[in-house]
Amino acid sequence: MLAHADSTDHQQWVLTTSARYFKSFRHFSGTEENKDRLKQHTEVINHTASLDINLTRILNDRWSIMIDLPVISNARSSLYEHGLINGVNNFNQRHSTHSFGIGDMRIAAYHWLFDPKKSTRGNIQLGLGIKLPTGDYDYQDYWYNVGPNGSKELRTVDQSIQLGDGGTGFTVEANTYYNVSHNFGVYANFYYLVNPREQNGVRTYRETLSPRLANEAIMSVPDQYMARGGFSYSLSNVVRGLTVAAGARLEGIPVHDIVGGSGDFRRPGYVWSAEPSINYTTKKYSIYVSVPIALARNRTQSVTDKENSATYNTYIRGDAAFADYSVNAGISFKF
Repeated sequence: MLAHADSTDHQQWVLTTSARYFKSFRHFSGTEENKDRLKQHTEVINHTASLDINLTRILNDRWSIMIDLPVISNARSSLYEHGLINGVNNFNQRHSTHSFGIGDMRIAAYHWLFDPKKSTRGNIQLGLGIKLPTGDYDYQDYWYNVGPNGSKELRTVDQSIQLGDGGTGFTVEANTYYNVSHNFGVYANFYYLVNPREQNGVRTYRETLSPRLANEAIMSVPDQYMARGGFSYSLSNVVRGLTVAAGARLEGIPVHDIVGGSGDFRRPGYVWSAEPSINYTTKKYSIYVSVPIALARNRTQSVTDKENSATYNTYIRGDAAFADYSVNAGISFKF
């Protein structure tokens, strides 16, 4: 069976737990990979695992409300955060920092534009929500070789492994599908997080690495976006309820926010991925697995990069570590 909107007026709950894991380690500045980082073993390695607990209340065949709370575990290993002072690594030792806890909670309402009882082949669902700053955005762990005589010091972990961003944001979503035939259909999803707050006041310690990073001393609160689309094919003639899909996925952080300032420290950029997936659905539950595989990665020039370019009269663009792929899996229960 392909995608469909719920055509019943019966109220019910849907509990979804979804997990995601990825390892980011390939450094890009723009679209060019800095392969020397891997050869010299100076790359930053992030392991990120999250579990989203999502509870949805279906009010009728058009309206539903949802609350989502992620639990996140991060580990980050690097050289430059543990002994690099003014561009000189005095110890050449790799150490790790970690973070664990709940992330930012999100509450949203959804509405199918067309009557599911009449529009049986396709529909469009719109969603509006609010993201609350429930995740710790000043999580701290020990940095090594940064204190007197190479001692360790409790500092804020890198922005990439913070549990939250410190901003109250607003989300806009659109989900649509169209079933061309009984076993072939197309789908598309769009998500955008608007974060009006410019910065959260949390120190990055980047100014201790180089004087040129003085204007990156505080963390930005960036917008985020995701878009995906593709086709699905039902294998119910083989296994009832089994569907496979393939499509493209775009996700990233913009250089400029839609609302509010975009200064301070952020790593803007995006990744294009090919996304194969498989889904198995029954009347009471469904299971899915998808593996987006990166095809193109781009660490774009941030506002502070542009400020530094003007200040030092040279083109400056920071880098960011990207993953080769991510693994997403989830299960939903109706009750």
